[in-house]
Amino acid sequence: MLTSKQRAYLRSLANDMDTIFQIGKGGINANMAEQISNALEARELIKLRVLDNCELSSREAADRIAEETNADVVQVIGSRFILYRESIDNKKIIL
Repeated sequence: MLTSKQRAYLRSLANDMDTIFQIGKGGINANMAEQISNALEARELIKLRVLDNCELSSREAADRIAEETNADVVQVIGSRFILYRESIDNKKIIL
């Protein structure tokens, strides 16, 4: 679980990041969860976006993906959200 200071630090790091995944009409499937997990392993911090045609809200999508990939939800704002998971092999962010 992240503290509020850790969350604030991760939010500041994510400010300049581009969205690398979009969740659309198809929702979240096993393949997407695996790709997100690989991205978390490589980058530790990623930004995702829920498209308007997705039946999940941003919060629901963030919570479901976080659960499937064993990550922490850093922030949910509008249609975007940020996930963090400490990398095993590519540790870059020191909390």
